[in-house]
Amino acid sequence: MTDLPSWRARHIWYRDWEVFKKTAITNILPYFAEPLLFILALGYGLGLFVGEIGGVSYAQFLAPGILASSAMFAASYECTYSTFVRMIFQKTFEAVLCTPVSIEDIVLGEVAWGATKSLISGACIFTVIWALGLAKPESALVIIPVVVLVGFMFASLSIFFTSIVPSMDAFNYYFTLLLSPMFLLSGIFFPLDQLPSFVQGLAWLLPLTHAVNVIRPAALGLYSASFIYDVVWMAAFTLIFYAIAAVLMKRRLKD
Repeated sequence: MTDLPSWRARHIWYRDWEVFKKTAITNILPYFAEPLLFILALGYGLGLFVGEIGGVSYAQFLAPGILASSAMFAASYECTYSTFVRMIFQKTFEAVLCTPVSIEDIVLGEVAWGATKSLISGACIFTVIWALGLAKPESALVIIPVVVLVGFMFASLSIFFTSIVPSMDAFNYYFTLLLSPMFLLSGIFFPLDQLPSFVQGLAWLLPLTHAVNVIRPAALGLYSASFIYDVVWMAAFTLIFYAIAAVLMKRRLKD
């Protein structure tokens, strides 16, 4: 069992923020460049051959999915490799535990920082797709909060894996066998309703699918009450893996 985290978790977040600020420009530039390359090469390049999907250009179809996946990867990289380095090589967590900050505070602070990286990534990419005319500006009121939830969701999942991997090399399995298939099968590049029913059922279980289900129509100015179901699914997924990650991380740091 774990105790509840306290407000001291903000110190973990703030420490990561201070480190990030030192190389902020270097860290932020890829958030603009990578999605722009995807959209130009696939959205406008491949889009010439694909044509329209659901009454919109392929670039309009693709861009919101790229935004959702970038939020996933931003939180995932931060809460796997970076958290592992802080935990194992830099011994940051050992030093922190000499203070009143608890393991539960560390986990919450790390997850919150992962969500912050998703927010930064999402805001940068939204700026890109808005500038290209691929998203309506008012859709940010829906998209940005969902991006934050995506950040918390994948940060919690990533901390879960970080708490059990024996070495940094093991993250290759996480990214190759879980995140990469999710990237391909969550409706980012093609409509899921064209796939066999069993594949659609599998895709529905993937957390990124629910993020795309909200972000894509919102970017097009289409809002639906069904968003609630996707948000509730993501919130439940987040809470479950956050709770498991907190228990496993406490066990690992006490060993």
